[in-house]
Amino acid sequence: MVLEAPIVAADVVQWLYSDAPQLKGTLEIVTEMAKRLRAGKVPVDRVTTGIWVVHPNVRAESSIWVNGQTPELRLHTAENKSQDEYQKSPIKRVHETQKAVRVEIGKKPAVADEFPITSELRQEGYTDYIALPMRFSDGSVKVASFATKTPGGFSGSHIGVFESLIQPLALVCELKTLRRTAETVLDTYVGPRAGSKVLDGTTRRGEGEWIKAVVSFADIRGFTRLSNTLPADKIVLFLNKYFGAMTAAVEAHGGEVLKFIGDEVMAIFPYETEEEARDASVRALMAARETLTRIEAINTARTCSVTPDLSVGIALHAGDVFYGNVGSETRLDFTVVGPVVNLAARIAELAKDLQRQLLVSDALADIMGCRSGLFGRYQVKGFDEAVSVYSPDLSADPKFGYCPKSTAALALETN
Repeated sequence: MVLEAPIVAADVVQWLYSDAPQLKGTLEIVTEMAKRLRAGKVPVDRVTTGIWVVHPNVRAESSIWVNGQTPELRLHTAENKSQDEYQKSPIKRVHETQKAVRVEIGKKPAVADEFPITSELRQEGYTDYIALPMRFSDGSVKVASFATKTPGGFSGSHIGVFESLIQPLALVCELKTLRRTAETVLDTYVGPRAGSKVLDGTTRRGEGEWIKAVVSFADIRGFTRLSNTLPADKIVLFLNKYFGAMTAAVEAHGGEVLKFIGDEVMAIFPYETEEEARDASVRALMAARETLTRIEAINTARTCSVTPDLSVGIALHAGDVFYGNVGSETRLDFTVVGPVVNLAARIAELAKDLQRQLLVSDALADIMGCRSGLFGRYQVKGFDEAVSVYSPDLSADPKFGYCPKSTAALALETN
């Protein structure tokens, strides 16, 4: 092994610099690297990486490869028990000292186990463990670990292989982490659809495309008065509950929340064909129904007695919208604009004025082939002609399109 170690190290390092960056993520890189090490007679039975990530709900992720098992990407939140495990782990020691930590499990009695993971590995038959610092270019330290079940543990040559590959591994992991961070930030602040376009280079002002979509607008009733009377922290809590309910409902039914505007939420359900248009309309209606159900549950739970019950008005309209970049030369916003968006916003205002939880436009009624529930014709700001709005019965079965006067629904009611 002494003579083979430099060759194995050179082979894995060359692979890390050349082909490894083409793999999808850190878990795939760790898995392939472990296989290459074993093929080179480096007796790894467990390989992991631990990397802090930028994510609204996840603090860190671990890529875990164990010989004979399915590789696992484990996510660590601020709340889960892995934080307690971290405090008593060799990983924390590496972060603090920025030096490798080795535990020769097979050469130490069980009573000498310093870390809880040592006892776990001992019970699983491991004989040696080493965690090494992976230094990223920003000066931060992440960690990779290697463990074996081979009697006698790792040799000095094996350790030399790990030390040779750790920095190239750090560079590849940093590359993947940076891409992941960019995707997460864009998904979080502009949405996955817009985020992917930005990453693909659609970043010039005015650049975009015309698409067809159901546009959903929703806002809270009485928010201005509420925001003028409640402390800021209570307003944030109030908004988070509302935004959380709306976003979860929209995403559950295949839509995308584009932006929060004060107390308003704008979402889209894109489509191309007539069949897709009806499907998008049904999903938008289902999202509206789920939003109202979630808000009712929040009000029933009374989780925050300081704020009043949530009450919203939702509007749905459909048609052609421009989906792309608008703004100044140095500050852009990826959004949808056009008359369809404007009318959706006006109908949302109308829903609030008329004390209706949901109003849909004539265009959406036309797509659904259902004009039941006509609530009236109203003049709205910025439009010369009065608009027809409908108040669908959300208690109907979604597969009937929320149209109680459809033949199928009437037959069901009769039975």
